[in-house]
Parts: sequence; C-alpha cells; structure tokens
Amino acid sequence: MSLKEPAFTLGVEEEYLLVDKDSFDLAPAPEALMQECMSELEGQVSPEFLSCQIEIGTTVCQTVGDARDELKRLRATVARVADKHNLAPIAASCHPFSDWRKQHHTDKERYNALRDDLAGVVRRMLICGMHVHVGIENKDQRVDLMNQLKYFLPHLLALSCSSPFWQGEDTGLSCYRLTVFDNLPRTGLPPRMEGWGEFERSVAAMTDIGVIEDASKIWWDLRPSSRFPTIESRICDVSPRLENTLTLAALNQALCRMLWRLATKNQRWRLYDNFLVAENRWRAQRYGISEGLIDWGLREIVPFSELAHEIVELIEEDAAALSSLREVENTLAIIATGNSADQQRAVYNDAIQADYSHDDALRAVVRHLIEEFHTDL
Repeated sequence: MSLKEPAFTLGVEEEYLLVDKDSFDLAPAPEALMQECMSELEGQVSPEFLSCQIEIGTTVCQTVGDARDELKRLRATVARVADKHNLAPIAASCHPFSDWRKQHHTDKERYNALRDDLAGVVRRMLICGMHVHVGIENKDQRVDLMNQLKYFLPHLLALSCSSPFWQGEDTGLSCYRLTVFDNLPRTGLPPRMEGWGEFERSVAAMTDIGVIEDASKIWWDLRPSSRFPTIESRICDVSPRLENTLTLAALNQALCRMLWRLATKNQRWRLYDNFLVAENRWRAQRYGISEGLIDWGLREIVPFSELAHEIVELIEEDAAALSSLREVENTLAIIATGNSADQQRAVYNDAIQADYSHDDALRAVVRHLIEEFHTDL
C-alpha cells in the first residue's frame, strides 16, 4: 500500500427539509424554487426522494475554510430562494411533528424506481443526512483507512445527533434517523475488507445478477464513493448550524490524516469487530453525548467529554497541518452546549414550562431550527 500523502480534499453534502413559515409544517418545493436554485447553483443542488427535501453539495474543497465559503453560499441561496415562496429550510434529520404518510415522493425516474424497489420501507424516509468525502487517491489505502476509521463513527454520530422527535413525539433517542434508515438494505457498518479487490468482487457479485445497478446502492455508514476517489462518511445527522457541520467535516478529514500518519510509522489503529463497534453506534444513537461510549481497549464506559478531549488531542497535529484546528476545537464547544438533539429538547421543555401546548412547543422547536440554519450565514 502506498504511503504517499493523500490529497485529503473535502466535499460535503447536506439534505434540508422545507417548512412553511406560518405553520412550520413541511411543504413541497415548488418547481419554480427548484429551477431558480438549479440556475444559481449550477449542479450543486438537486431534489431528494421526498418533494419537501432539497440536497446541496460542495465542489472539491482543499481546506475546511473553502468548505465554509461553499456551504455559506449554498445555504444562503437556498434560504433566500425559499423565502420567496414563504418557505424556510431546516437542517435537522427529522421534522419534529410532520407525518411521513402525508409526504409525496419526487416524480423522477430514479425515485420512482426506488419506490418500486423498496416498497413501504422507503415511504418512511422522511430523514436527512450529511455526507463527508475525504480524498484518498489510492484504492487499497481507501479501504485500509475505512477499516480503521470505522471505530470513530459512533463518536461522530453522537456529536451530530439532530433527530430526537418523530411525528410529534419525543422518541427518547438522540438520533431517530438511523432507526428509519437501517430498514433499508445494505446499510449499517461496513464489513472489514482486505483491500480494494475484495470490495470490487463483492459489488460485482451483486451487479452481475442485477440486484443493484452499481456501488451507489450500497448505503453503509462509511463507504468508498461510487463517483469520486474518496472515503464517504454517511453516519452523521445533518447539523442545523453551519459551524457544527464544518467541525464534523474537519474531524473526518483530520482522523483520516491521523490514521495515514500512523501508517507512515508502521502503526495502525486497532481493528474491532463490528459487533463491538455497533454497541457504541447504538449508545450514540440513544444517548448522543449525554452518556459515555465504551473504550474497548480499557473495557469500560468513558464519559463523552473525556473522549472528545482525547480525540482533539489525538488529531491536533493533523488539524494544524490541514488548517482546521479552530473547527476541530469547536468539538469542545458542542460538548459544552449540547448537540442539536439536546438543544431541541431544551427548547421544547422551556416552551412547556412557559405554558405552551404540546403542538405549539414543537412549533417552537421548528422556529429554533430555522434560526439555527441562518446562524453563521
């Protein structure tokens, strides 16, 4: 495997929900909204499976600072165009109270095929995610780094959680999104693979018999991108606030560089079985950052604040080399203020304390999410 330093370029994709600014309920994107966004953003915006969703993606960014400029422009454009239609975007992985049964999927060939293939499972996909691409040119290196990076996926998920509510109820989870997404086939943690050849053979086994068209239908939490020479992390909830999106992108990038740096010293991160990593994945999904994750080396539950400080220290050298120290250190601010799920619950509870009804308290959560989307723009 080549030890030449990879490019470690960044790409970020985010999915947003569109809400009516009066009712705060979900609303379909008018054709005029999509056309104007597509005209202004030239291929960096697209409809999603449900008509109340919209997806954006950055170009290839050299640094997280470049990604900030891109995401500011993309978020601001979607917000400005949506406002013309009395709509507002929110970057939360589940809408606090809207009913998935009342949503309609986008009438395009790709989404019609998904509806036919995945039946009732895909109808519930009223969820939004965030994907981070990190440029790794060497294919075997891509797979080797994936095998090691998988250990940190629960940590990234815990920081990102933004989906505590589902259809008007507090689920008790920090990330309800994964309970919906995991019903799809070919999801969850990626298997350990010996190299690119093993990945290619597995994909070929499925494409040859027509089960899937290509590798884009493999929806693991972490995968080699089907379109780009990147590792694509897909574990995270979408973040309401731009700066937290950038922190998660910077963590992905710096963790990849740290693992590559270990390889230059003939070292590597210990590989743990998916059974063990999945337990932390569940803990992150259930508790977010409010409870600890298991340190499988120590064989004990460690408070998340301690783990966050350890990770920041672990990748400090890499963040400095990638010009992302500020964004990586923002991890500690998320610990101090709570992730989005914590903040949404706080808004709801404050509203109830102020004698709001249950429904109005949920609308207050949506109002908060709209404000968070516009912060930092």
